Amino acid sequence: MADRKPLKDVRNVGIIAHIDAGKTTTTERILYYTGKSHKIGEVHDGQATMDWMEQEQERGITITSAATTCFWRDHHINIIDTPGHVDFTIEVERSLKVLDGAVTVFSSSDGVQPQTETVWRQADKYKVPRMCFINKIDKIGADFDMCVTSIQNRLSNKGVAIQFPNGQSSEFKGIVNLIDMKYYTFEGDNGEKQVQHDIPAELVEDATMRREELIDAISVFDDELAMAFLEGEEISEDQIKKALRAGVVKNEIYPIMVGSALRNAGVQLMLDACVDFLPSPLDIGAVKGTDINDETKILTREPDPKAPAAALAFKVMTDPYVGTLTFVRVYSGTIKSGDQLLNPITGQKERVWRLLLMHSNKREEIDDISAGHIAAFLGLKDTQTGHTLCDPDQPILLESMDFPDPVIELAVEPASKKDQEKMGLALGKLMKEDPSFRAYSNEESGQTVIAGMGELHLEIIIDRLKREYKVEVTTGKPQVAYRETISSTAEGEGVFKRQTGGRGQFGHCLVRLESILGQKDEEGNPINYEFVDEIKGGVIPREFIPAVNKGVQETMAQGILAGYPIIGIKAAVYDGSYHDVDSSEIAFKIAAYKAFKEAFAKANPSLLEPIMDVEITTPEDYVGDVMGDVSSRRGMIQGQEARGQATVIKAKIPLSEMFGYATDLRSATQGRASYAMNFGSYEKVPAGVAADIIKERAGKVKGLDDE
Repeated sequence: MADRKPLKDVRNVGIIAHIDAGKTTTTERILYYTGKSHKIGEVHDGQATMDWMEQEQERGITITSAATTCFWRDHHINIIDTPGHVDFTIEVERSLKVLDGAVTVFSSSDGVQPQTETVWRQADKYKVPRMCFINKIDKIGADFDMCVTSIQNRLSNKGVAIQFPNGQSSEFKGIVNLIDMKYYTFEGDNGEKQVQHDIPAELVEDATMRREELIDAISVFDDELAMAFLEGEEISEDQIKKALRAGVVKNEIYPIMVGSALRNAGVQLMLDACVDFLPSPLDIGAVKGTDINDETKILTREPDPKAPAAALAFKVMTDPYVGTLTFVRVYSGTIKSGDQLLNPITGQKERVWRLLLMHSNKREEIDDISAGHIAAFLGLKDTQTGHTLCDPDQPILLESMDFPDPVIELAVEPASKKDQEKMGLALGKLMKEDPSFRAYSNEESGQTVIAGMGELHLEIIIDRLKREYKVEVTTGKPQVAYRETISSTAEGEGVFKRQTGGRGQFGHCLVRLESILGQKDEEGNPINYEFVDEIKGGVIPREFIPAVNKGVQETMAQGILAGYPIIGIKAAVYDGSYHDVDSSEIAFKIAAYKAFKEAFAKANPSLLEPIMDVEITTPEDYVGDVMGDVSSRRGMIQGQEARGQATVIKAKIPLSEMFGYATDLRSATQGRASYAMNFGSYEKVPAGVAADIIKERAGKVKGLDDE
């Protein structure tokens, strides 16, 4: 690969944040200062390099994560700019899975926002070391210390400032760096000239105090520094950098920086910090996987170009010019164009026809890619997001990814017969690209239903169908993805007996259901289903137990109350009987359905609806109106706080009541309020509302014995 750097000089960095914190603007500056682009593209002009999709340029938001490669201080930096909108959270999830470090961007007037908390939790899940960049320090209402406090209170008490601004809002003049105790200003047309000065006299006392706080926080990572600090000795810049790097690599401290990407201030210092503090692939160490023949056997692969190849596909994208691009993080070994790799998930071998270094939607062809790097593979047929690619002679299965279930559905119909086939192919490609998007055919209505993470998510999908795939579609009203569950333990018996002249059918089983709603596995993911075999004495032969399990799962998938999937259930088969000749798998599958249905009816079944965590930022004048509107939507106010000149209201509101909320909120507050929402949890639907839903869906549930 051209410009190959030693692994210690490689950084894989993600830019993550709440929507509109300035991630893409920050990335544009990084590309400019590293010489990757010769002019700065602005998001507000629709000219940002990293926002290359038409939909991104029109809306001024990032929809899909974009990867690029650049060089700074002789280090190779692979950067992924991720979306901030909750509907595209899967893009953040799969990027963090393969990154070694992240820069979390904050808006200086808002501090920690709802989606900031979401991306921070995602980074915690994958144990990604990160730094904080407080952006827009020149914005009206900017408050550096408020941001630092909100990071420490709401995200982690391990956040520590390594810089602070000289002035805020329109008074912003420059940045004090506490590591080298110098003051920086940024000159030239695009801030490319970083000028170092002595710290202004009026800021020296504040800088000294803040530097002591920094040294105190990092002293636990370096005994020499701790001793020197206790004995009142002068601490050098190198000592601070060494201790800070040790803390960041361990994911136990988060340096906080400041600047204004739009004003071209502070981005070079942030790039320096990426190089100085974020880990290289060597710091992260070996990746773990399992033996493809024995999932209990743990295997490791060192980040070594000479080791057997192991890589993870984290994104699939359809390019209109070259076909399917598969973005891959290589953890070990070296992969050359033309190499054949094993996909242990499918069991198939895949040939890598071409290797591409990506720069947003532009491509640079390379001959090979080695451990620690990110590239796009061209020519893979069956590899999907989360799949492993490895050396066929020394296979390994790397840990895959979890994808969230959609919370909103929409019926779509092709505008004409010729669009029918095109729509099916297009939806298949979109599902391959985006694992949080689903499309399926509704058997009762014959309609095609698409499901996603929110209204904007589905709006973008429809837009892409029309523009990229030239498929004209009409859409129905958005539908909420309700769920069904139980709240008590109950037992049911199912018998399926049929004589048809020759050999008959016979299956008989007793099933006990109990609720496990709210229970989570070791990684914090909800457990939606558990199956237990309690059969003793062979009353049901072993070979029919999987059929009982399958019958239960199929029943749960199609629902009983109103045809919505059932979640949060532990099912135990504990008794039954069989016939030597007539028993079969299909008979036990249908018996399991009957037993499940009987037990479900006795176990206090109920409907569940997705409840969203909503955070509304509004001027004080409209607080009463906003809170009244929340209550009218069956919302529960969780609290409110002042943030700068605005009031932030936190509430839990059912998703079914949130359709069209953006328009209603704008008209109620003269366009001055905004909101953000995340999926919170599934909660019980009130009896009156549930009765209406069940009535509307009556006759839409089909049992196994109806088939």
